[in-house]
Amino acid sequence: MLAPLEPILHPSPWRLRLLGLSLFVGHPLFGWIWSDWLIQSYENAWLRGLMSALGLVLTLKPVTSDLSSQMTRVLVSSIAWIELPLFFSWMYLSNASGTVWLSSVCAMILIYYHLTDWRIATLGTVSGALIAWGLFRWLMPSGPFMTGAEHAIDAVVIGFSWGCALLLGVSSANLRREHLAHTLTTIGIMAHELRTPLSTAALIGDAIQLEVQRQPEHPRALQLDKLALRLHTLVRNMNHQIDTQIANAKLLQLPRYDQFIPAGKLVNDVTEHYPYQSSRQRECVKVTIHQDFLFLSSYTQFSQVLDNLIKNALHSLMAANSKLAHGALCIDVGVHHGRGRISIADQGMGIDAALLPKIFKPFFSSDQGTGHGLGLAFCEQVVHSANGSIQVKSEYAVGAIFTIELPIASQGTPDPADFVNHH
Repeated sequence: MLAPLEPILHPSPWRLRLLGLSLFVGHPLFGWIWSDWLIQSYENAWLRGLMSALGLVLTLKPVTSDLSSQMTRVLVSSIAWIELPLFFSWMYLSNASGTVWLSSVCAMILIYYHLTDWRIATLGTVSGALIAWGLFRWLMPSGPFMTGAEHAIDAVVIGFSWGCALLLGVSSANLRREHLAHTLTTIGIMAHELRTPLSTAALIGDAIQLEVQRQPEHPRALQLDKLALRLHTLVRNMNHQIDTQIANAKLLQLPRYDQFIPAGKLVNDVTEHYPYQSSRQRECVKVTIHQDFLFLSSYTQFSQVLDNLIKNALHSLMAANSKLAHGALCIDVGVHHGRGRISIADQGMGIDAALLPKIFKPFFSSDQGTGHGLGLAFCEQVVHSANGSIQVKSEYAVGAIFTIELPIASQGTPDPADFVNHH
């Protein structure tokens, strides 16, 4: 029951297009069947045309190009609600039930729970039925109406169908959550276990440096000192990555925080302390604070969000054989339409359009073979916990822009300097 809310189950552009195409073609087809062939008491060509047009909307490229956007999720959820519980309930009532529409409503319920999260489907089914009933009593006050016996029989059949759909929806969501929880636990344990060999490596580095101090005139003292320094740098970077993986492994256990966070200071701190692999990587990062703002969240968690996004951007730049010129990775902080905005833009390999709807899903990685697919899922969860949104725009071989929008803390909040040491 605590599984992540998924407005579109198994999203993909082609799945959405096929759904829209089936609605676009299916409504005129069934309108003809029920009005000219297997005639039913009520059929409405104009209503069928409207439903067909809504199905066509789901096939449009602006809708299917970015299934991760909030606007697309709301649009698809709204169309699914109109097409399924609202429309089918209206047709069921207007035809006074009957074999055709009783079975159609039962099939609709199962389809609806298969398309979206069980919580959305439950709310949508109940609200769609109630609104359809209100419209029916308003627009068709003289009937047709079912008898009491028909009501009872249909209630049992529909209730059985709805109960089965609800049970399957809840079970499926919990199975997904349990699989995610077990896998995350395993990743967290593995990350912790890596601390032991790293501690040994750090001790070896200390021993080498101690030996150099004892014998500074040794002909290989300089090389040994450099080796120890590189070893310590490697240990520090690996510990940073372990911290990242342990934080990602807490994906389902993220508490809400209400710390005041100055966005500009957060970005400057993270970019300053990020464990770059080279000076070229450090120099390619350009930070611009157009307008600072305060928001409420966790300083530690949001630092991890920026760490994940910077790591992905640098990896993309390296994969593109970038020269890592200054500004190849730009991080901007500002305010847009009354909301705080942090954007991370790189000139790397970008992300294939077909993969964009999946990148925020746990365990999906566009970097097959090396990525674990938790970083962006973690980022989305943290941003959503702060009542914000995260979007991505990208073209393959051009680059990517991740944009985080956050509600600005209310006016009259303390000065950002008072919250410097929250982390």
